Amino acid sequence: MSIPAIDLMTALRSGHSTSPRLTWYGPDAERVELSGRVLDNWVAKTSNLLQDELDAEPGMRLRLDLPAHWKSMILALAAWQLGMEVVLDSGDAELLATHSPESGYPESAFDAVIAVPLPALAMRWPGELPPGVVDFGSEVRSHGDVFMAHEDPDGSARAIVSSTGTAYAHSDLLEGFAAAHDAGVRLLVRAADGLEAALVQSVGAWHNGGSVVLVHADVKVTDKLLSDERVQGE
Repeated sequence: MSIPAIDLMTALRSGHSTSPRLTWYGPDAERVELSGRVLDNWVAKTSNLLQDELDAEPGMRLRLDLPAHWKSMILALAAWQLGMEVVLDSGDAELLATHSPESGYPESAFDAVIAVPLPALAMRWPGELPPGVVDFGSEVRSHGDVFMAHEDPDGSARAIVSSTGTAYAHSDLLEGFAAAHDAGVRLLVRAADGLEAALVQSVGAWHNGGSVVLVHADVKVTDKLLSDERVQGE
């Protein structure tokens, strides 16, 4: 069964697949640019990691204890492609992805914990991880570039609950949860507004054939940046 997240990834890797779709500006002069094809590859690898290594399946919940970042966007898209629910608050979940695995999460609270290193060039977690914690940086690259689901997702199942308490099914992601944008928009998204806002804006832009420039709070949005990235409407 096809759900909107799967259709979105199909569109990103097909039409204008070499054009930028997600550009990240982070601290320490980080700039990461993902084309539609590369974005799809990252999402496929992450979906395969969740499914094949962590036994994720439709209906399970992935809690993202992460800031707005290009890697957290990848994890959300991967979870939705699998038919999982993304949890952005402190709600219950089977799996946890976090940038602070040392925070002392109860071992019994999650079936698995994924440590996500945020520096752009980090190939693995910098230092030792608690026992049983999966290193996203080192593990994700070994998984396949094409995702094939073991089970069909359910479009009526819950995909996310917004900060206002509104629950969105997978079938509502593109037309209900996502913001409306003009076709082909090149959209500035400020990470300081939070992960939920970044997902709402970015999914809306991608749905309409657009692209996203996601900027960390510590990065100054200059006229040069806007001009170089051809951002619209700022």
